[in-house]
Amino acid sequence: MIPLVTIKQFLNDLRRQKLRTAMTMFGIFWGTCSIVLLFAFGTGLTEAQLKSMRGMGENIAIFWGGITAKEFEGLPNGRSIRPTADDVRLIKSKTQHFQRLSPEYIKYNTNIRYGKQETVRNVHGIWPEYGPMRNVNPKWGSRFINDRDEAEKRRVCFIGNLLKDDLFGEADCVGEEILVNGMPFTVIGSMKEKQQNSSYSSRDSRSVFIPLSTFEAMYSRRYINNFVGQCKPTGSMKLARREVYEILGAKYRFDPDDREAMAVWDTTEAFAFLKNFFLAFSMFLVGIGVATLITGGIGVTNIMNVVLEERTKEIGIKMAMGARKSFILWQFVFETLLITSIGGIFGFLFAWGIIAVFPYLNLSDFVGTPRVDLVASMATIAILGMVGFVAGIFPARRAANLQPVQALKLF
Repeated sequence: MIPLVTIKQFLNDLRRQKLRTAMTMFGIFWGTCSIVLLFAFGTGLTEAQLKSMRGMGENIAIFWGGITAKEFEGLPNGRSIRPTADDVRLIKSKTQHFQRLSPEYIKYNTNIRYGKQETVRNVHGIWPEYGPMRNVNPKWGSRFINDRDEAEKRRVCFIGNLLKDDLFGEADCVGEEILVNGMPFTVIGSMKEKQQNSSYSSRDSRSVFIPLSTFEAMYSRRYINNFVGQCKPTGSMKLARREVYEILGAKYRFDPDDREAMAVWDTTEAFAFLKNFFLAFSMFLVGIGVATLITGGIGVTNIMNVVLEERTKEIGIKMAMGARKSFILWQFVFETLLITSIGGIFGFLFAWGIIAVFPYLNLSDFVGTPRVDLVASMATIAILGMVGFVAGIFPARRAANLQPVQALKLF
C-alpha cells in the first residue's frame, strides 16, 4: 500500500515541481552514466594495454651479456660476458624453471628484395621455440620455422605481416622466393596480425626470421645478441633468472649475485606493474564518477527538503489521524529511491547505448573496447542505492519526527 501511495504522491510532486525534479534526476542520470562509462572504458583500456604487452610474449625474460661489477675468485671486475648459442644449450640442459629457450642473432638493416619491391629490415636467427614464446604465430596456410629447418640449415624464412604486405600486397607469399642480403630464401609463412606495444629490437610485424643454424652459416658469428626464456606456467621467473646467473656464473666465473654481469628484461615485472597501474587508474576514474553521483545525491536531498516544507500540513494531518512515524519515514525514503532509480535506469541505458555504438567508431586500437562486467554493474547499483538511501534518510527523519500540532501550526 505504501508504494502505491508514494508513487501517487510522487507524480503529484512531479507535476508541481517539473523543472526541479527533472534537474535532480539529471544529476543522478549523469552520475550513473559517468560511473558506468568510466568503469567500462577503464576496463577496456586496461585489457587493450595488457593484450598489447602480451604481444611481445607472455611470462618471458630477455637476457643480454654485460660487464662484471664484482671481483670473483681472484678475477677482476670489468670483464665482458658474451653468451653464445652453446651457453643457451647448456642452460636448457640444466634448467628446472624454463619451459622454452631460444638464442637470437639479429642482423640489422638487411636488404630484403622481392621482384621490384625492396626494403631494409632486421633479420633474426632463432630456434623454433622462439615462435610460441614471442607470440609470433603463423597465419592459416603457413607455418613457422621447425626443427628440420634448423637441423638441415635450410634457407627458409618467416616474415612479419606488414613486411608481407610491403613485398607481396594481397598475394600469397608462401612458397615464393625473396632475397635476403642477396641470398635466396623460400618464404614458408607470414605472421598472424597481433597487437604489440613494446620490443627490444624492432616490431615483429616488419621482421624476417630464419633458422639459427642458417644465420650462423651466413654470417659466421660466435656471440648471440641475446637469448629469450619463457618460464613454466607454475614456475617463478625470479628463480629462473637466478638459475641463469648460477649456470653462466659457474662457466664464466662471475658472482651469481652480480646483476651487472648479465642484463635482463623481465617482462613479468613490467606486466605486474602495468596491471597494478591501470587498476589504480580505473579506480581513479570510478572515483570521479562516484563524486559526480554524490553531487546528484545532494540535489536529491535538497529537493526532498523542499518537498518536506510543502507537505508539512499533510504530514501533520496524517499523524493526527494515527499514521505511524515509520509510515512517514519510509514514504519519504521510498520516494527518494524512486527518483534515484529513475535517474539511474536512464543513466544505465544511455551509457550502454554509448558502449554498444563505440566499436563502430574504429577507435578500439587506441582506447580498447569498453566493457561492463557483472562486478562493475553490481558495484554501480550498490553505490546508487547507497546514495539514494543516504540522500533520503535525513529529510525522512525530519518528517517522521514532526509533532502533529507543530506540523499544523508551522503550516
